[in-house]
Amino acid sequence: MKLNCWQFKKCGREPGGVKAAELGICPASTESSINGINSGKNGGRACWAIAGTLCGGQVQGSFAQKTVNCIKCEFYKLVVREEGPNHESARNILAMMK
Repeated sequence: MKLNCWQFKKCGREPGGVKAAELGICPASTESSINGINSGKNGGRACWAIAGTLCGGQVQGSFAQKTVNCIKCEFYKLVVREEGPNHESARNILAMMK
């Protein structure tokens, strides 16, 4: 089974997660328009394209604002490695969410 971002990062912001009440539910865990992208649940394997995700204890902004941090992220690198040539690009993910 491939991990979603909240499982890999153990942030607890998924619905019912241990930090959801305190920090809010992460938009990646509920972005159903891209369910299945990169083999993930909702936006769980496309978090870099979703505004409002939490990274390093800070809420991240839009894709344009957070892209530099995301491409350095170990989870992002894992998804790219696991999906290989089937990896869905951020541009395609953003288009699907419109």
